[in-house]
Amino acid sequence: MKKIGLILAMMSLSLVSCSEKSNKSPTTAYYNLGGEPTTLSPLAGSDAYTQAVHDYSLEYLLRQNLDTYEWEPNLASAWEISKDKKHFDFTLRDGVTWHDGVPLTAEDVKYSFDVIWTDDWKSVQYRPFYEAIKEVKILAPNKVRFTVGDDYFQNFDIAAVNLKILPKHFYTNPANKENFNRTFIGTGPYKLVSYDKGQRLTLEKNDKWWGNSVYPTESVIPKIVLRFVSEENVSLELLKKGDLDFLALRPEGYAKKTVGAIWEKRIVKVQAENKTPKGYSFIGFNMENPIFKDKNVRVALSQLFNRQMMNEKFEYSLSEPATGPIYVQSDYANHDVKAIAFDPQKALETLRAAGWSDSDSDGILDKVINGKKTALSFTIMEPAPEMMKYLTVFKEDARKVGVDVNMKNIEWNSFIKLLDERNFEAVRLAWSGGGVDWDPKQIWHSSSANGTGSNFIGYKNPKVDKMIDDARKNYNRAERIKILKEVHKIIAEDAPYIFFFNPKYTMYGHSKRMQKPKDTFQYGIGQQFWTIEK
Repeated sequence: MKKIGLILAMMSLSLVSCSEKSNKSPTTAYYNLGGEPTTLSPLAGSDAYTQAVHDYSLEYLLRQNLDTYEWEPNLASAWEISKDKKHFDFTLRDGVTWHDGVPLTAEDVKYSFDVIWTDDWKSVQYRPFYEAIKEVKILAPNKVRFTVGDDYFQNFDIAAVNLKILPKHFYTNPANKENFNRTFIGTGPYKLVSYDKGQRLTLEKNDKWWGNSVYPTESVIPKIVLRFVSEENVSLELLKKGDLDFLALRPEGYAKKTVGAIWEKRIVKVQAENKTPKGYSFIGFNMENPIFKDKNVRVALSQLFNRQMMNEKFEYSLSEPATGPIYVQSDYANHDVKAIAFDPQKALETLRAAGWSDSDSDGILDKVINGKKTALSFTIMEPAPEMMKYLTVFKEDARKVGVDVNMKNIEWNSFIKLLDERNFEAVRLAWSGGGVDWDPKQIWHSSSANGTGSNFIGYKNPKVDKMIDDARKNYNRAERIKILKEVHKIIAEDAPYIFFFNPKYTMYGHSKRMQKPKDTFQYGIGQQFWTIEK
């Protein structure tokens, strides 16, 4: 699958006990998901953990080769693109059934698109990617046509590898509605068999998966257990005990916590380079808050964020400073743009020039805004305890120049609720890497600030809107890159986020019983090709 939209993640998880004894099955792989899904419903789930679960079971019309990125058959065995790029025809594979035994039909494909525009669809932040597609029409029981209404360079990608195909019979049955958040069915290689809330989710191999004969070397592990461990120290202990077979690692975990004889005898740690899009953490400012309406304040706050020290101390120089809303390794990144440098003195000068002063000598800068004396004080919501150390450094440096930064750790589901309600001053979060080709509309277009869209900070810049709209209609990649490099520059200068880091590598650890063809493919680790040593 090709990830088009960006996905929110907290980049750490919920504490579990390590006291249980290991009783691993030789036919079961034990992975750490990193956090508990907010829901199991594909109509509502938008966080990284929900998406990761769905990737085992829900499928797309096509897929892309992990090394070449070329199109390959998936639920569709054949496809055709009209010369004017206005029609995409897909012929469905024979013999595909849903996990409950019901055959896949063109009705399911049409429903999967149509439901996006109904009240049943809760993941509204992804609608911008589908808005250029006019309709999906059934040509035969096994054939559908996507008709494009407006030009958009990713129209075919959206139809082929971003539209999850959902079972119409399941999601249109009122009797199933109360179970949407606790279960799902797909056509893919694994089916959900149990969900222990707060603990784990268990998937079993789908013996009737169509891919067993078409792609026989993929998804052969009989059972997969996904844990929801967010605390890295806890998950590392589980890996060392043998209660986990795979664990994605952050820089500190890779550099400092994966040492000792056990890492040579029973566990393998990997630092791999590939072309997968890279994400970033950030502090986002609510632009409706009077303090953050002033660009000078946002720039000054970025000047109080000591990236170099944090990269050395917390990231062990395995990351590089993020310069803006697209990862620095991307073709779309503007390399003339540099990360805002740590400079407390310059930050103070910037704030004073913007009218901030300590009028009452309490050590906190203040200013009259809308006729009211306002202190330069705000709270950052944080869902991941592990990330508090970054905020603590920021808080201490900000305090030295008269900025009062507070932090509040909030449980993930409660955090998402406050985010959707726009009930925050600032947030620390992370975006996944998204797609290889960048479309900023989901995060940075003013239209995405409506409702529960992904532009939850309310960033609005008419010039950026126009350039995003122009780029979306441009099929020439070189021209599109030129436009979006300017978008990168403008957003970076507007400083709506404090951008943290882009990872240089993909890092993970795994038990030696897990066998893999190589450490990574060009566009992903390729865990679907892993097996358990017999």
